[in-house]
Amino acid sequence: MSTLRVGLRCDAGPRRGVGHLVRCLALAEEFLARGADVAVFGTVERLDWATAELAARGIPLLPGPDSASELVEAARRHELDVLVLDSYELDPAGAGALRAAGVYTLAIIDGDSRGQVADLYLDQNFGAELPAPGSSPAELPGQDAPAELPGLDAPAELPGRMLAGSGYALLRDTVIKARPPVPPPATAVSRPRVLAFFGGTDAVGAAPVLTRVLVATGHPMDLTVIVGRPEIEAEVEDVTPGRGQLIRPVPPTTSLPALITEADLVVSAAGTSTWELCCLGAPSALVCVVDNQRESYTRVVRHGLAAGLGELPELTAAGVAGRAARATAARTLHGLLSSPQRRAKLAARAWSTVDGQGRARVVDAVFDAVRTTAVAG
Repeated sequence: MSTLRVGLRCDAGPRRGVGHLVRCLALAEEFLARGADVAVFGTVERLDWATAELAARGIPLLPGPDSASELVEAARRHELDVLVLDSYELDPAGAGALRAAGVYTLAIIDGDSRGQVADLYLDQNFGAELPAPGSSPAELPGQDAPAELPGLDAPAELPGRMLAGSGYALLRDTVIKARPPVPPPATAVSRPRVLAFFGGTDAVGAAPVLTRVLVATGHPMDLTVIVGRPEIEAEVEDVTPGRGQLIRPVPPTTSLPALITEADLVVSAAGTSTWELCCLGAPSALVCVVDNQRESYTRVVRHGLAAGLGELPELTAAGVAGRAARATAARTLHGLLSSPQRRAKLAARAWSTVDGQGRARVVDAVFDAVRTTAVAG
């Protein structure tokens, strides 16, 4: 088979966040490792570190087509064999148009396919699929039961194959290399190191809210807060730490996996970074910051992969309801800060759920399908 030409269509910016780009970057790294030619199509706004990540890997960033006809035209112009679509905003008809034009199409989704007609669907969220009635789950190496079923056939409404569950989590090289060989043990510390981050841009302004909740625990801590925008940094700097508490705002960094593995507790949004935290065995407390995180957040918390702090609108609400939500979140955080055993239990369960091989499984499926099509043709 000649060199595979792969395009990845995604966008990133202060409003959209960076989750789509980060998981596409993980796929791009795997395709590059297999000898494919890779290009990203889309817009990356006000994120110098993200464009630097692409440039460092020699991945061109090209204008992002939006309509079905534009997607097909771009695929033809760049002679793409495969196009990955990772967006909530693209015309859903694009996948079907690409497929009809002979371009193998992978749609990355989060529960909702948006009516896309793709060859392959990927939903990397924990519990995204459930075993059929009467079947028994197949376990991935190192997973606790109940495990998920990689490679389960797609639901009837999806015409292509479905890859579902955290066995397909897309993780970058830096995360995979930082994965510890065993989950971190329980370690008692009088002043825990806490890391708080909420996506590459913190589009919804969660950092100041959770910084205040952490301070309200009254527990000593060394708190590092990733601040995605200048206005977020200003708000975090306005928070007054309590006794024995230190708050350190820092800009987005490529050293995030190292910061995660060094932390005694991580507080984050329940987005794509959840799978990085799991892979690294980080004891974590998550907040649901947007509606499309709710289902995944609920599953992750229910299965004990992370502690739950509630939803951001609840934590920012005025009056009695808001105060109660913040007090509940602060109690949860205090319990984690004061209990190494509780942190270790979360870390072990998270570590055993995401093994870091998800992107290899996805690219295997793409290569197998493209080879089969080439032979049939």
